[in-house]
Amino acid sequence: MELFYAYEVSGGVCFLDADESGHCVRVLRHRAGDPIDVIDGLGTLYHCTLVDDSPKGAQAQVLSSVPGFGAHPYHLTLGCCPTKNNDRFEWFVEKATELGVDDIVPLIGERSERRVYKTERAERIALSATKQSLKARIPAVWEPVSVKEFVQMADQVGHDGGPSVMPDTDRASLRLIAYCFEDDSAPRISIKEALAGFEGTSVTILIGPEGDFSPEEARLALANGYIPVHLGASRLRTETAAVTAVAAVYFRYMK
Repeated sequence: MELFYAYEVSGGVCFLDADESGHCVRVLRHRAGDPIDVIDGLGTLYHCTLVDDSPKGAQAQVLSSVPGFGAHPYHLTLGCCPTKNNDRFEWFVEKATELGVDDIVPLIGERSERRVYKTERAERIALSATKQSLKARIPAVWEPVSVKEFVQMADQVGHDGGPSVMPDTDRASLRLIAYCFEDDSAPRISIKEALAGFEGTSVTILIGPEGDFSPEEARLALANGYIPVHLGASRLRTETAAVTAVAAVYFRYMK
């Protein structure tokens, strides 16, 4: 199944940008009259007929739509500190999208080796992985935010394809931080245990940089309702820990 992304859907027509149009027309050689499937990035799949096969601005007429195509029954916000090697963080973005994540938040911690992160490439990777894994909602990639600022937000919830901050009202929320409290001041449970006892659908998980969160960041997270968890006995790289956390949520809600 081939999926194309429409940057705009209006008046029963899906509009493709130059990149998507070129892939559709030049690479895959679709022509006017061909059936194609298009996603809007917000969760809906459209079955269409290509009506304009311009390689710079293709258009497709909507025949029918499938809301919630490829959706998962939870909302996952994954805050992760970008790695020193940018390729590793991009690998995480790709794999997390394939499994199922709603908001990807690049965190800048006190011990982060990478303190500047540009999101443009991560957004392109998320789009590609969304289409590859047969989903219609593209994860929102936030602009970088400090760990301290993020943990003090009321509730991290994505809305209409973009990040937003909403008050923690009637939506049950679970907040987890993967951190090693070496002084045992905050005993940890496994992420599997934490998820097993949770009956809601909104989960936020924090993964630190190569040097881990600072003790002050960790204490602040606990003060704001985060539960300390571990990801097993193995010592994992930052990007591996992040993907492991996403996979844990994926399997927790799998039917």
